[in-house]
Amino acid sequence: MRMRLVHFKMESAMPAANSIVVMDWLGWRRRRVAPGHRSRVARRRAAAPPAPPLPLLAFPDGTFYSLPYGPCRFPGFGCAGYRGAACGSWLVFPRDDGCFLVDPFSGATVTLPALSPIRLRPANAAVKYAEREEQTVRIGFTWMDMKFSEKMEIINKLVVCSPNLVAAFFGSASMQGGGHTSQILVCQPRASSWSVRALDQCKEFEDMAFYQGKLYALAVDENLLTVNISQDPRTGDPQVARIGQVIKGDPDPFLEAWWPDDTTGRKKLYLIESCGTLLMVRRKVCCRISEDAPIVAEQNKFEVFKADIKHSRWMDVTTLGDDQMLFLGRQCSRAVSASQYGMSGDQIFFMDDEMENAAQYTFDSEENTSVGVYDMRTGEVSSPLPMVWKHGVLLVTWLFP
Repeated sequence: MRMRLVHFKMESAMPAANSIVVMDWLGWRRRRVAPGHRSRVARRRAAAPPAPPLPLLAFPDGTFYSLPYGPCRFPGFGCAGYRGAACGSWLVFPRDDGCFLVDPFSGATVTLPALSPIRLRPANAAVKYAEREEQTVRIGFTWMDMKFSEKMEIINKLVVCSPNLVAAFFGSASMQGGGHTSQILVCQPRASSWSVRALDQCKEFEDMAFYQGKLYALAVDENLLTVNISQDPRTGDPQVARIGQVIKGDPDPFLEAWWPDDTTGRKKLYLIESCGTLLMVRRKVCCRISEDAPIVAEQNKFEVFKADIKHSRWMDVTTLGDDQMLFLGRQCSRAVSASQYGMSGDQIFFMDDEMENAAQYTFDSEENTSVGVYDMRTGEVSSPLPMVWKHGVLLVTWLFP
């Protein structure tokens, strides 16, 4: 069954609850069954509650993509111009007077502090930084260094941990590679400011997840870090008490050896919870060395590891299970059950998810898709969404209604 791709723009009219059309991926690898069995399944499904909707693809111009029914309406003001996504259904809109999370499905809005000023820890961080500058003592690139760059404050990742805690990676927009080099900031919704450990060295953070009541961050060296949160004794607002290492990474020593001749490789990491387990997904992108461009992305390969926090190690995972699918994105990732949609499990849906000012490769101009599905059993990549968008469009994200 060939799927038809439909795109639509956000509209301002408020729809009735039953008028919201959601994504239907049931045509993707649907299992063939006998007619009698299909009728029995249909009767059971008629009596069962509807399955939750699968992800939509959201674009910064306000366009959403769905399969295969046609345009639909969403509440509110339209969602063009968002700068990120968080925790499923939230889109992120940074402005001078605050940072806003908007749910386009319900119209709900959460107000976060503005990106300036930032509450520094320690309180005398500016004085200590000035003293170090005078003494030419360098401890690595810190938030204070980022603060004095010409243009900073890119939100690379935002996680709503609880009603009282939001965490984010903030990176530099002016520094080359600043999309990866970032610092962890935390705040409370409706508070007056974000908080940061201003003199801690920034890291090349890849992803972040809230798992079993704790905040975890994943660095490019595959170190898993735990972010301990305390309360400001004066305001009660959250602040980062310390960042400790839980698992020491063991980056693939054969990363370069894996690539064929005349190619090079790039790596992306994702942190995601699936069936009560914290997973690290290592995505290897094989890139062709081209005369016309620095490197051109081609083949993708995925490896999955689970966090054995008790023994401080990553453990290989060869299967997600027949009932699990992963949707990976730099802004938002999630594991979902496959069986409730009649789909095959053990699949990884992924997209081009280059971060702002952190592009690692270019793309073949003849290639017409930016969404792929990796089958954990066969290692093959296929495309369920041809002609979705042009390569290099930033900030495209999954949304989970």
